[in-house]
Amino acid sequence: MKPEQIDELLKRTLDDYKVSRGEKKILDGIVREHGSAPNQLAFLRHRAFDMAREQLMSPDAKGVLDWLEDVVKAFSKTEQGADDESHVFFSPGDDCPNVISNLFERAEQTVDICVFTITDNRITQAIRDAYVRGINIRVITDNDKALDPGSDVDRMAGLGIPLRVDKSPHHMHHKYAIFDKTITLTGSYNWTRSADHHNEENFLTTEDPTITRPFIGHFEKLWDSLG
Repeated sequence: MKPEQIDELLKRTLDDYKVSRGEKKILDGIVREHGSAPNQLAFLRHRAFDMAREQLMSPDAKGVLDWLEDVVKAFSKTEQGADDESHVFFSPGDDCPNVISNLFERAEQTVDICVFTITDNRITQAIRDAYVRGINIRVITDNDKALDPGSDVDRMAGLGIPLRVDKSPHHMHHKYAIFDKTITLTGSYNWTRSADHHNEENFLTTEDPTITRPFIGHFEKLWDSLG
């Protein structure tokens, strides 16, 4: 991203001297696009300070400082993702299907799913609802498990959801999903009622871009290889 593009995006957040929730997403997008290494984040903070200096002689100087504080916080994330939210869930007991369904309800643009087997109708319904309201969804699953009784793979394919399965004698054993290219869900948990009711399983959700970026790259590579 060029410096003038960064400046233009920053100016959009400076108009009312407050960083709204939507504008915070703009700042997070700049971090994802420009990179989260310390030297790159320092450059982003430098651009914000330069912009603030130009405004500090105006009657709205206090508002500028409030804006600058919010922007610097957004541009102070470490490579380890210390400022990014992560949560861990276990089954049985943590209502894992509801957690996953809520992520589909909150999705705004895309969901990429790479899961060994999908048989829990509650999750499948959440996938369907997201797809119907316009979310771009892609699914990768295991070819053998797609034939299991109760598999919801055919149901999703029948809705028109893009679907690909592995083509080897081995298993596609991943269990992860990427929501809006910003939130990753991953763990041992298969999207089945057995995983929810009986098995000792886990998954985590994280907004750490240093984790999400490799998952995005892996999904694209696997998707292309199965095309």
